[in-house]
Amino acid sequence: MTTLTDIPTGLARRFYDPAGTRYGFPTFPFQSAPDGLATRRQLRAVGLRPGGNDPVAQILWRRGKRVAYLYRLDLAAPKRVATPAQREAIAKALRARRTCRVCGLVQPYYIPRRYGCCLDCHGGH
Repeated sequence: MTTLTDIPTGLARRFYDPAGTRYGFPTFPFQSAPDGLATRRQLRAVGLRPGGNDPVAQILWRRGKRVAYLYRLDLAAPKRVATPAQREAIAKALRARRTCRVCGLVQPYYIPRRYGCCLDCHGGH
């Protein structure tokens, strides 16, 4: 049951719609999400993912121009871990982004796509 102290005051009240009557989805103002719900970033920070579940609520802020969807913590699944073959493929792809097409050297930075070669070969022109 919601008490009078649970309802936000001021501008935050505009986005307080836990029943979903105004926005069609349970909506809360910034930093007012109930316990048991978390955003994707919050899930990721504790090693979880939504696990194919749809969001159950949302947070609105910045005059309704920003939205963050909320997922239930009890339905969240553990994050998947990349296999050794996937990690190797990622390392290869990242190395290819650092290899110059002209001189063939592996640079300590990603080669700018606009030039297609390292900054030494491009000459800064």
